[in-house]
Amino acid sequence: MKFDGTADYVATEDLTVAVNAAVTLERPLLVKGEPGTGKTELARQVAKALGLPILEWHIKSTTRAQQGLYEYDAVSRLRDSQLGEDRVHDVRNYIRKGKLWQAFEADGKCVLLIDEIDKADIEFPNDLLQELDRMEFHVYETGETIEARQRPIVIITSNNEKELPDAFLRRCFFHYIRFPDLETMKRIVDVHFPGIKQALLTTALTQFYEIRDQQGLKKKPSTSEVLDWLKLLLAEDLSPEDLRRDGASALPKLHGALLKNEQDVALFERLAFMARGQR
Repeated sequence: MKFDGTADYVATEDLTVAVNAAVTLERPLLVKGEPGTGKTELARQVAKALGLPILEWHIKSTTRAQQGLYEYDAVSRLRDSQLGEDRVHDVRNYIRKGKLWQAFEADGKCVLLIDEIDKADIEFPNDLLQELDRMEFHVYETGETIEARQRPIVIITSNNEKELPDAFLRRCFFHYIRFPDLETMKRIVDVHFPGIKQALLTTALTQFYEIRDQQGLKKKPSTSEVLDWLKLLLAEDLSPEDLRRDGASALPKLHGALLKNEQDVALFERLAFMARGQR
């Protein structure tokens, strides 16, 4: 199996090398990068390209590692015992399988996405070390050991909001998705808007990268945000001339798609004020 990208996903050469290396080594692929650079979508496109099913485990701040294995519903079992239910005699009726269990018992190879692992508690990655390394875990309530029938392709994403433990990193193949350069971004845009006029695209992307490079910006706009912005520009049928900014306004047209907090909006308003003062 080899990943070369898909018609819907532009994968750079270093990214395809990382994916295929992780598949060959049978190690989890840890993908870091700015929010909105396509980390989550990568797992879906890998599954699509290789013709494999995908299981997605989206991590929250309250997610525990145990939930990825299984959860034992002792409360429901207690309630059923009080009601005299027959199902209470089989503990398996009260065990809910997690995403890892589902991936381990899948009939064939699959892709397992563990999305935004850095959202969870710092101990979360450590609690999954043995399970991801050995591809097995023990169910204490039933006394059985669940082993992976086939080792899944594990893709783990992180927005780099917190450091991950060294022991966890050692077990992964790591790749950082760099922000796309201008030529790569044009290829990405072409996938989503194949009929866009080159003059509009050039003007829009030039302005977009100028905004990203602005000193003092709190949140740089991402790939997903520039795609939203271009969709709005096309919907409004704006021309390259409509996008040109003058001293009266340093804010880009439809800036709400690109600037996501009041500090950054205020920054561009100050730039416009300073430009007017220098006239």
